[in-house]
Amino acid sequence: MPKIPHRLYLTEEQMPSQWYNLRADMPEQPDPMLDPGTLQPLTEEALYPIFCKELARQEMDSQTRWVDIPEGILEEYRIYRPSPLIRAYNLEQTLDTPAKIYYKYEGNNTSGSHKLNSAIAQAYYAKQQGLKGVTTETGAGQWGTALSEACAFYGLDLQVYMVKCSYEQKPFRKAVMGVFDANVTPSPSPTTEIGRRILAEYPDSTGSLGCAISEAVEKAVSSENYRYVLGSVLNQVLLHQSIIGLEAKTAMDILGEYPDIVIGCAGGGSNLGGLIAPYMRDKLTGQGGPRIVAVEPASCPSFTRGKYAYDFCDTGKVTPLAKMYTLGNGFMPAPNHAGGLRYHGMSPILSKLYHDGYMEAVAVKQTEVFEAATLFATKETILPAPESSHAICQAIKEAVKCRESGEAKTILFGLTGTGYFDMMAYEAFKNGAMTDHVPTDEELAVGFASLPRLG
Repeated sequence: MPKIPHRLYLTEEQMPSQWYNLRADMPEQPDPMLDPGTLQPLTEEALYPIFCKELARQEMDSQTRWVDIPEGILEEYRIYRPSPLIRAYNLEQTLDTPAKIYYKYEGNNTSGSHKLNSAIAQAYYAKQQGLKGVTTETGAGQWGTALSEACAFYGLDLQVYMVKCSYEQKPFRKAVMGVFDANVTPSPSPTTEIGRRILAEYPDSTGSLGCAISEAVEKAVSSENYRYVLGSVLNQVLLHQSIIGLEAKTAMDILGEYPDIVIGCAGGGSNLGGLIAPYMRDKLTGQGGPRIVAVEPASCPSFTRGKYAYDFCDTGKVTPLAKMYTLGNGFMPAPNHAGGLRYHGMSPILSKLYHDGYMEAVAVKQTEVFEAATLFATKETILPAPESSHAICQAIKEAVKCRESGEAKTILFGLTGTGYFDMMAYEAFKNGAMTDHVPTDEELAVGFASLPRLG
């Protein structure tokens, strides 16, 4: 039998022309978002002041299984897609495992991550609506970088609120956003009412995604002809990112392979939801399906230690409430946490699937994540993003289990992007300066205390 190639690229003709909407096949839908004022289920029209109309429609659509990708978006996708499916032969040999390890690599673009898949779509719809610009938040900076690239292409102004500790730890992410003329502000900031309020209460705050979301939403709704866009969590984002999994499944079908385990890092859910989409469809429609494992940081463990409850999606409590696994909108990740995946909650779609038993979740410490990342880099020649390295860490653990049991399982994980803007973290790890922080139950209780009481 001929050896499977290291890399498989689909042709442009094989690239998906439709996104897949997971909700269309879910036996039970996620609970509806609630209006923060009335606590009643949100309508599509209520989202129009925040999101573009087409994105609001996608956010609320649970019926349309396949959504055509507009040609204007496909034109941009073709610049860097299809992305490769890669067999990690060197890693397999190093681990001495009978497992076959594949990864879907999303780092072949200027933003260095999968985030561009949704950034292009959201910027396209904003341009189609005739908007002047958009606002957003960014944590580690991948989403802000991707959106700045997309907005530059479509001629849109972009205002980015970047989590302060990441703003300070990753200056070159800010520099790349500047290349594309984005305006980047460390959050919390004195430029918004919510930012000033948070700074008054927590003057030394290093920020959180929830805080940055609050500022970006306030900026959008107070600026004429602007809307807010988000890089993860939302239904629309998982829809756009389904192109990752659809390409991966097509490529594995060509190779005659089907994974026993699919692994994705989990912060808000964009990469994980995109990668697992077609395989979760198999599970939902009774066609089998692999084990699906979400991997999150032990310092921000929304799946593994959070509560399944309605919560605000932001710290300022101005966004709709979503039913999700959450650590509470008031949760602040430890400032020593360098690996991204810092959001207090998880995608409502993925939260529902996890709650109903369709997938698993594990939490890993950041020192073991960077240990896996450096091993992967030395064997596969790609320096992985810290976020992606959570998935690498778990893939290695599963491959070692196969070595110990003698089972030759097929593993697929998502390599969401590159780690070239995360060198301070890599340097801290190599110098022995990196530490782990696992929040105590008492620390988590502070976040849970911020959960809204709905009666």
